[in-house]
Amino acid sequence: MSALPQTNSRSVNQASPASPAGKLKLRCRSQIVIPARLSSSRLPEKLLLRETGKSVLQHTHEAASSAALPVGITVAVDCIQLADEVTAFGGNYVLTDPELPSGTDRAFVAAKQFSNVEIVVNVQGDEPEIDGAAIDQVIELLQTDPSADVATLATPIREQEKVFDPACVKVVRGHDNEALYFSRSPVPFPRDWKPEMLQEEPPLFLQHIGLYAYRYDFLMHLHELSASPLEDTEKLEQLRFLQAGKKIKVGLVDEAPKGIDTQADYDAFVLRHSMQARGASQ
Repeated sequence: MSALPQTNSRSVNQASPASPAGKLKLRCRSQIVIPARLSSSRLPEKLLLRETGKSVLQHTHEAASSAALPVGITVAVDCIQLADEVTAFGGNYVLTDPELPSGTDRAFVAAKQFSNVEIVVNVQGDEPEIDGAAIDQVIELLQTDPSADVATLATPIREQEKVFDPACVKVVRGHDNEALYFSRSPVPFPRDWKPEMLQEEPPLFLQHIGLYAYRYDFLMHLHELSASPLEDTEKLEQLRFLQAGKKIKVGLVDEAPKGIDTQADYDAFVLRHSMQARGASQ
C-alpha cells in the first residue's frame, strides 16, 4: 500500500474528556475512516450529488457521527474536489493516492496518521443512512473478544432470490459468531430447498454487510498477508483474512443500510430524505 497523504489541519477529532460521553470515547480509542473515491462507473461522482442540499458524502459523515464510541472521523479522499467538500462541511480529511485499489488501502493510509487508536472502523462513503449503533456494535465486538482481528456485520436473508444472487454476498458463522466463509454462491447450499428455510431462527442465510472494524495493528500489517486464491476467485477481500487464519467476528443487525450504487438508489434516498424532512416539520 502506498500513497502521498496530505491532511487538513484537523485530521483527528478528539472527544472532550470533560463530559461523560467524552470519557467513554477516549477509553474506547476507536476512529472512523470514510474512504471516498470520486469516480464511479455506475453513478459518476455520486459522493458529490446534493439534491437534498447536502452531498452524499456529508450525509454519510453526519450519519457516522451518531456513533457514540469513536473519538472522531477522518475522510480518506482521492482528489482535491472531495477534500474541498469535506472542508466545506467542517470535516477532516487525508488526501490519498488516487491509484490506490481499494477503500481498505485508503483506510490504511489514513490510519497511519492516528495516535493512541486501537480500532479503526471503515465506513463506505456511499452509505448516507449508516446507523451509528451499527458502528458501535462492530467496535464492541472487538472490545469483547481480544482474540478477534476484524469485526463486521450481517443481516438475515428472507428472500429466495437473494440466496442465489451473486451480487448478494453471504456469510456463514460458527456457534461462536466467527466467520467460517464468505461467498457469492448460496452458502450453506440448500440441497433440498424448502421455503421455510428462509424463516428459520437463528437465520440460516446471512447477507454480509460491508462495515468493518479492524484492530489497528492488524490494519497496519494487512498488506503483508499473502495473496489469497479464495479472494482472487470470489473477488472478496475478506477471504484473504480467513485464508491467512485471521479471526473475523460477525454480529447481526435487523437490516442492511441502503447504500447508493445507481441513480435509482439515489432517487429513492432523496425521496426518503424528503419524507423525513416533511415529517419532522409537521
